[in-house]
Amino acid sequence: MEIKVNTQDLLKAGVHFGHISRKWNPNMRPFIFMKKGGIHIIDLSKTIIKLKEACNGIKKIVSLGRKILLVGTKAQAREKIFFHAKKVNMPCVTERWLGGLLTNFTTIRKSVKKMNNIEKMKKNGTFNTLSKKERLLINRLYEKLYKNLGSISSMNHLPGGVFLVDPYKEKIALSEAIKLNIPVFAMVDTNTNPNEIKFPIPSNDDSSKSINAILQFITESIQQGIAAMKKEREERSIKNNS
Repeated sequence: MEIKVNTQDLLKAGVHFGHISRKWNPNMRPFIFMKKGGIHIIDLSKTIIKLKEACNGIKKIVSLGRKILLVGTKAQAREKIFFHAKKVNMPCVTERWLGGLLTNFTTIRKSVKKMNNIEKMKKNGTFNTLSKKERLLINRLYEKLYKNLGSISSMNHLPGGVFLVDPYKEKIALSEAIKLNIPVFAMVDTNTNPNEIKFPIPSNDDSSKSINAILQFITESIQQGIAAMKKEREERSIKNNS
């Protein structure tokens, strides 16, 4: 089922507001409707087309049992990314992007394992048998690991896709995904080059309302992908048991 996008909802959320015209990226020309008061206005009819393409792509990836990594480290995006990722049980990055998170994934997983082991120690009582100094050092390590890796602890494999709020800011995440041929879905404002991104969504990436509006459609498509995956597995199970 294709998502339904209402132009009025996008307008209310301010999705159409771009950057100051002098800060634009010429590659965004096809997605710009006009210039008003020195600000570029995004063509929402193009946004809707690209948003639907992105949602279909995400739904397909999730239906195959793959994860979508949601990334937004700017102040306006952190809370929204965390909320929506939790809602659909997807990994996310809201603090700084750790260099090598994708390209050096094996090492990152080792750090996640270390974090998980500390959690086990606390649950089974081993932690309480340590000296005060040891507990203090381990707690500091755990807090550091959890801050950077807690939200990706469930990501046991490289994600099937990466969703970025502001790829201009998330340059390292973008380059790592491209290097590994991981499909990138991103909110692209008028100061961004959309040509580097497989699924660009022309939209205002500086407003929390706009970010939330786009994320609602992204999470809806993730939910549809999860439902399709479950249905496929159930049908396969019935077939195998018959």
